[in-house]
Order: sequence, then C-alpha cells, then structure tokens
Amino acid sequence: MNSMKQLKALAGPLTAALALAGLSAIGLAGCDSANGKAAEAPAAGGPPISAAVVVEKPVAETQEFSGRLEAVERVDIRSRVGGFITAVNFQPGAMVRKGQVLFVIDARPFQAEASRAEAAAASAKAKADLARLELARAEKLLADKAIAQREFDEKAASVKELDANARAAVATHEAAKLNLSFTRVEAPIDGRVSKAEITVGNLIDASAILTSVVSTERIYASFDGDEATYLRVGALARKSAPVTVKVGLANESGFPHEGKLEFVDNQLDPRTGSVRMRATFANADHALAPGLFARVQLGGGVGAGELKNALLISDRAVGTDQNRKFVYVVGADGMAEYRPVKLGPVADGLRVVREGLKAGEKVVVNGLQRVRPGAPVTAQTVAMDFDPAAPAAAPDAKPEAKTEAKTEAKAGAKADAKSGAEAGAEAAVKVAVNTKE
Repeated sequence: MNSMKQLKALAGPLTAALALAGLSAIGLAGCDSANGKAAEAPAAGGPPISAAVVVEKPVAETQEFSGRLEAVERVDIRSRVGGFITAVNFQPGAMVRKGQVLFVIDARPFQAEASRAEAAAASAKAKADLARLELARAEKLLADKAIAQREFDEKAASVKELDANARAAVATHEAAKLNLSFTRVEAPIDGRVSKAEITVGNLIDASAILTSVVSTERIYASFDGDEATYLRVGALARKSAPVTVKVGLANESGFPHEGKLEFVDNQLDPRTGSVRMRATFANADHALAPGLFARVQLGGGVGAGELKNALLISDRAVGTDQNRKFVYVVGADGMAEYRPVKLGPVADGLRVVREGLKAGEKVVVNGLQRVRPGAPVTAQTVAMDFDPAAPAAAPDAKPEAKTEAKTEAKAGAKADAKSGAEAGAEAAVKVAVNTKE
C-alpha cells in the first residue's frame, strides 16, 4: 500500500515534467518550420529534368564522314635483277629524292657479262665491215665480168646477214649494260621511305620487295558518301566545279585541313548504297600520313559557304522511336509534348533540325528517360550545350557560412530545450521526494 501511494505521489510531478519537455520540442519544431524547413518538402509537379531553348542562328550546312588518308603515289621497291645485297644507303623513315640509290647489289657478274657482250658486238661489227669491203670488190669484178652474178649475190646477202648480227650483238651489249645499272636500286619518286625489308648479305630475285616509298607533298582522303551526297555533289565534281572538303585527325579539334573534292566514283555500291569519293590536300608540312583515320567534312559545292538560318539542338535531346527521331517539348503549362523531328547535319557542335520545331521552344536535354508524353515535368533551364557530366562549379563561401551558422543556432536551441526539459524533470523528482518525506 505504501508503495502504491508513493507511485501515485510521484506520477503527478513526472507528468508535469514530461509535458513541459514535449511543449519545448513542439516549440522548437515550430521555429524550424518557420525558419524555412517547409522548403525541404518534395517539390510539386513532375520529375526534375533539364530543358534548353531551341537555338536559331545562321550556319553553313555540311556533312561529315569517316575516311582514311592515302598516298597520291606509292611504290613497292623491287630489284630488276637477282643477286646479293652489298649496301643499304638510307635510314628507315627518311625522306628520299627521285634517283637516290637505296640498295646496291653485287655488280661483278653483270659487269663481266657486259664486257663479254661488248666484245661480241665489236667482233660482229668487224665481220660486217669486212663483208662490205668484199662486196665492193665484187661489184668491180662483176662489171668486168670477172665473176659470176651468183657469186656477187652471195656476197651481198652475206653483208646483210653480218650487219644484222652486228646489230644484235650491240643490243645484247645494251641489255647487259642495263642489267649492270639495275644493280643500283634507285628511288623512283620523291617521298618518305619505309624500312629495309631485306638487309645486306641476302640473296634476292626480282620478286622480292625491298622497301616502299610514298609521296608526301600531296595526299588523298578517301571516304564513302551516301546517295544524297552523290546526288548533291557528284555532278559538280564531274564538271570540275570546286567542292570544299575539310579533314581533322584524331588528335585535332575541328577540321583544320582544307582541300578539294577530286574524284567521285561512277556508280554506287548496291549492297551498301554508298559511293567512293576522294579529296586532295596539300601536305607541305608532312603532318598528314597515309593510313591515318580522318574525320571528313564535305561542303555543298558552289555556294556552300553561304550562311542560312537554321534551328539547332543538342544530340542529347533526340530520342529514337523505331525509325523515327523525336524530342520532348516543354510547354508553358509545364507539360511534356512528344514531337517527331526531321534532323540534318551537325553544325557548330549542334544538330540541325529541318522539321518539327520552332524557334523559342524549349526541349528536354537531360532526363529524357524520366519524361512521359503529356505528363508534367519540373524543368530547370540550361544552355543548349549544357554537359551534365561536367563537374559542378564550387558554391559561394558566404551561403555556406550562413548555413553553418543557422545549423549551429538550431543545434544550440535544441540543446537548450533539452537542458530545460531535463532540469524541469529533475525539479519534479525533488518535489516528489520532499512530498514523500
């Protein structure tokens, strides 16, 4: 009984202390709500997305393709005669001039053959000269009727035969001299030489490739154009009208090298619907090398540099619906509208829109997967070239200081409220003890 009375005596003061603590917590929560906690509530409307206004500006429309650089002249260096290589007279990758000796083959067998052919030619010439002298004597004897006509005819035929033999011997000598000159393998063009595929001391024949040389002063860029490109520039190229082509390498931005379209093939490949094209570029600084990958930008021929107003959007704003391209347009009421579009080439890093949009309309550029046609969205306006993967800018230091001060003030207020509640509870317990006593 005494215990029950003691508990009842303690219940009243404890209830008062707990009520006081609860009122303090409610007051603190009310202060937090008044100081802007309501802003942390979920925003009304649809999912958050980034939207940008359609850009309208004058551009020069071009088309881009992937291609490869090719040498205007390329020669596989081979020897015309067989033999042992005795010298290699170039450094791998060096520039060489036309006529420069690259390889030397052992010339001694060819020198001996040339000397033998020269002697044979001299012998044949001597015999032909003797036959002509004898024919001259036979003409005088025939006039005096000292010899028969048959004998004279035989001498005349012998002169012709020996003269032909002399000419054949001279030709053999010339061939021997040519073979002797072929022991010095020369560069047939100006350009850059590759490495020596066969080194000194090896025995070669005429089928062996010793090295290669490619020209460097001019270079080709070959690429495959589509049917629309063929219809647009093919006739111009065949009429020798200038069509500007620019290329950029993998480590270059933009298209810094400018040339001219030189060749359009006479038919399209029916399997791919593409046509082979080739442009020529000056390469005085030798920055372009055969075999390099190249980004090719093809102009529109005559008047291609003329600027025309066009609507531009980021490629991130474009979605694919089977065989159609579309964008989401954000209306004034915050609703997303599905809009099919017809696209053109890339200009200044943005995609040209030919049909489906108007200047000033706002399209979704980030968060496309969160949008549904006809559903509301919460749009944040950004620039059309906005990159969501780019690191965010560092926030201002002053708002941070204000936030920290506000947080510290709230923490202090909570601590004060807690201390007050604990003090009230302690006082209630003391009162209860005194009452008991």
